[in-house]
Amino acid sequence: MPDIRPMVGSGALVLNATYEPLCVVSVRRAAILVLSAKAVCVADGDGVLHSARNSLPVPSVVRLTRFVRVPYRTHVGLSRRAIFARDGWRCAYCRGPAETIDHVFPRSRGGRHAWENVVAACARCNHTKGDKTPAELGWRLHALPAAPKGTAWRVLGHRAPDPRWADWLDLREPEAA
Repeated sequence: MPDIRPMVGSGALVLNATYEPLCVVSVRRAAILVLSAKAVCVADGDGVLHSARNSLPVPSVVRLTRFVRVPYRTHVGLSRRAIFARDGWRCAYCRGPAETIDHVFPRSRGGRHAWENVVAACARCNHTKGDKTPAELGWRLHALPAAPKGTAWRVLGHRAPDPRWADWLDLREPEAA
């Protein structure tokens, strides 16, 4: 068995037999899948894994040898970290560094805790806004909040993707209108 030590940011993208992205697993799990012939290494990462008799390039992307049917969630889970990632860690009102989350239409007035009503905000803007709406203060949002879409959000969530995974994940930036 190879000596596999956790590396910073170590992870491998797992593809179905049809090259459809499924999930991200640890380098250890990816190496076990390759060694047990349940997967084939498609792209190598940095470094080599060594055992007493074998050496194996660190897998960055592996493809399963058999097709696996996986039911997908149709939505991305709402979490504090995912909100910050969606908004680029910037305040939705002043574009400063975000520290808190804010409900655009306040919950005290019946606003929902949903992707379309929650944004990242700096503490100053959040405190100034209080339980008012942006329209009442004459503020505007730099971007309308919406639920994240795409393969990358479904597979990775809020994690930062490895650049070597770009061929298999839809990581293109939306074009400006």
